[in-house]
Amino acid sequence: MAQYDLTSKIGPYLDRHMVAPLLEFLLDQEIYPQEELMVAKYDLLSKTKMIDSANMVYKEIHNLDPEDTSANEPGFQERRGAALQTYEDLTKKSTEIMDMIQDPVVIQQLKQDKLANIQFLTESYNFKPEMLNALYEFALFNYDIGNYQPAAAMLYHFRVLSTDYDQNVSSLWGKLAAEILTQNWETAYDDLNRLKEMIDQRNFSSHLQALQQRSWLIHWSLFVFFNHPKGRDGIVDLFFQPQYLNTIQTACPWILRYLATAAVVNKKRRNVLKDLIRVIQQESNVYRDPITEFIECLYVNFDFDGAQQKLKECDEVIANDFFLVALQEDFKENGRLFIFETYCRIHQCIDINDVSAKLDLSATDGEKWIVNLIRNARMDAKIDSSTNTVIMGTQHNSIYQQVIERTKALSFRSSLLATNIEKREQELVNRRKGNNNRGGNHSNTHSHNSNNHKNSVPAAKTVAADDE
Repeated sequence: MAQYDLTSKIGPYLDRHMVAPLLEFLLDQEIYPQEELMVAKYDLLSKTKMIDSANMVYKEIHNLDPEDTSANEPGFQERRGAALQTYEDLTKKSTEIMDMIQDPVVIQQLKQDKLANIQFLTESYNFKPEMLNALYEFALFNYDIGNYQPAAAMLYHFRVLSTDYDQNVSSLWGKLAAEILTQNWETAYDDLNRLKEMIDQRNFSSHLQALQQRSWLIHWSLFVFFNHPKGRDGIVDLFFQPQYLNTIQTACPWILRYLATAAVVNKKRRNVLKDLIRVIQQESNVYRDPITEFIECLYVNFDFDGAQQKLKECDEVIANDFFLVALQEDFKENGRLFIFETYCRIHQCIDINDVSAKLDLSATDGEKWIVNLIRNARMDAKIDSSTNTVIMGTQHNSIYQQVIERTKALSFRSSLLATNIEKREQELVNRRKGNNNRGGNHSNTHSHNSNNHKNSVPAAKTVAADDE
């Protein structure tokens, strides 16, 4: 199933440290030659400061004794010594700021106002701006050597004090990565939402930059959404927002695998299926895999035999996907439910043996499954044991229910539209203010020159400063 592995597509959108767990997973799955994966892992680690880990992988590749300290990768001692020296230097450099942020008295005095915090620390603890830069540098170095938990804590304190917008955004990306790698999913979920807000509110210099930022966020979010209890709702809510759906279709259509899986296993979000089917059809020439083909077979072609075959293939694809492996049983169960529900909409009298075959179940297991489904879902259906069939009752939604179903997303879309209009109006107001200021400057200059001419005084040369 290597043809359906997405690691090579997802990897370029992740930090190096975040790719390492994906390679570890592939080593266990054995869908690629072990030697190739070990070389890839070594190349990855050698570009970080995780020097001991890289050396252990090097020894494993070359069949060297792990306990033999004399048999190491070339340049190991020099690189390790340089890293230890850098760590020691950064520790000394950041000692003062570390003592401040770890002091319980200081922590209690800190407020939401960053400028007030800096003023308080400056007056009470002789705080200097370069201390904050030292903290940022030390946090990044800790991350690079694999000390993710201390790095996350330092970046948190950095964000409490820093007023530099670009560094705040960069530190939030770093903190999110560190929380993911320590599997602190609650905090990672909160950081992901903060990062999304910052990206959505930022005025980028180009559309390409906005596309890049959203592409990274989409890929990083996979770690969080498939491990957090609210992730199944979160991934559907985020990825179906117009700007993120456009990003998926433009830059990374393979993300449709994860969106389709989330829609199938999430019973609360069945209302997104129509939009999902439309997007899958639009992108079918660019990206296809058994999961998207399962949706197509079932809801576009109404090919139940094809859907049953694709469901089998989905099981293998999900088993070899780092993000989806935990959903293997849920997807299989909900996939069968989708097949049965769609089959019931078309047929009023259903042969149990026939539908069991389409669900990839034996006749006995199929009958038990259908009986439990009818009982638990309170479906309007009954089983005729004499003919071994299921007779479906007629089910028609009332006009009120149809209106509710069709207007579920109206409030959210209206709110999104209103927000975009407000942002656009604010941009226009700011632009007009800028034009008025420039116009005012020109008018003053013109008036001043006119007065000079009237008084027969030679005009002086002026140098206009550029507006920031």
